[in-house]
Amino acid sequence: MTSRTTGRLAAALLVAAASASMAGSAWAQQASGASGGTATDLSSAGNTNGGGLPQIEQQGDVSYTSGGVGLDESRALLREQAHWPLSLRFTGPTSDYLSGVHVRVVGGKGGEVLSTESMGPYMLVKLPPGNYTVYAKYKDQEKKQAVTVAGPGKAKAAFHWNIQ
Repeated sequence: MTSRTTGRLAAALLVAAASASMAGSAWAQQASGASGGTATDLSSAGNTNGGGLPQIEQQGDVSYTSGGVGLDESRALLREQAHWPLSLRFTGPTSDYLSGVHVRVVGGKGGEVLSTESMGPYMLVKLPPGNYTVYAKYKDQEKKQAVTVAGPGKAKAAFHWNIQ
């Protein structure tokens, strides 16, 4: 086999693999009942913020957003984390992104300031400066991390589980 033929074969295999991957993702999204925008739609499903950022929620004095299942949301959340005081990330085995993580944020005096479920692997939280403990529970395993919020883009916490 010549190197030109080998190169064409490799290119054809790469195109086939990419096509299968996209078709599989579309099938998985359709099978799960998930819905979202098209490639030219810059909004996320059910969101009015534009630019792919998931809907901003409010709980008491705390604003937060979570998501990142789609590429547009992931990019928007990563881009926006510099403007939010606390950034959280949730991963599973082999660094799989997780959603459905129950998140609780407790203030330094022991008062719960946020209790919600993540809609994807990224969560951004607007909190006043101070010391907090973040509890993240996936399935039956809860993890916790202490964080100090000092201003936008400063506090980050990553949670990783080895369960599926």
